[in-house]
Amino acid sequence: MEREPPASSPRRMAARKPDRRFERQRGGQARAIADLMPEIGRTAFRRFGFVQSSVVTRWPEIVGPQHARVCAPESIRFPPGERSEGILQLVVTPAHAPLIQHVIPEIIERVNRFFGYSAVAKVKLRQGTVSAPAAPARPAPPPSLRPIPMELGDSLRDIGDPELRQVLESLARSLDASNRKD
Repeated sequence: MEREPPASSPRRMAARKPDRRFERQRGGQARAIADLMPEIGRTAFRRFGFVQSSVVTRWPEIVGPQHARVCAPESIRFPPGERSEGILQLVVTPAHAPLIQHVIPEIIERVNRFFGYSAVAKVKLRQGTVSAPAAPARPAPPPSLRPIPMELGDSLRDIGDPELRQVLESLARSLDASNRKD
């Protein structure tokens, strides 16, 4: 009665084919990190039930900024083997849960319009904290319309770089304003 050697014995390991790992070729063009992030995040988003990571990143566009401040998508669960008629789970701030409950049909319509097919059939709400989406960056204020002092204005006209000229003009205005206060 001979026993088979355990799976981790040297004889068995030698008989197995070595695992060939895929290695991408080195070299080529450098890729921007922004191009790599969707690939990296895709597996994490799929693990949490998102077919497209853009549902999370574009949530304020999908439901509007007012609703995006008080609710955020947590996951989308589909029936086994299907990619439609799923259940969208939202995290909602407790004070706004009744309001969001009333606009669920509108949220379903907007999410389905975003997907282009009937991806979501139901919405489940979970009360919790929601981090507000990042505020859009404010545009730079227009340059000051106050005149530049005459003695500095003539010397600044010869500067060819417009950005440098604008910085120097701003400096001249602030110096002129501080001189007038004294």
